[in-house]
Amino acid sequence: MLNLISFLFGIVSLVIVIPATIPLLGWANWLALPLIVLGIIIGQLSSSSSGRNFCLIVLLIAAIRLSIGGGVI
Repeated sequence: MLNLISFLFGIVSLVIVIPATIPLLGWANWLALPLIVLGIIIGQLSSSSSGRNFCLIVLLIAAIRLSIGGGVI
């Protein structure tokens, strides 16, 4: 059950992160980061690791986008 919740947090975060790759929408990544971290924590408590791994991939996408934009743009 925790794995499913973690996966849902990852999907919601991905829906926020995908449009944030557009220039001038990078600030949306800062809204997604708390959801991603929460999904990783919940996924860590689960017996399965697929939800946590999915959240880690979304975190990697968001972090790369934030680093390219200098953290803001």
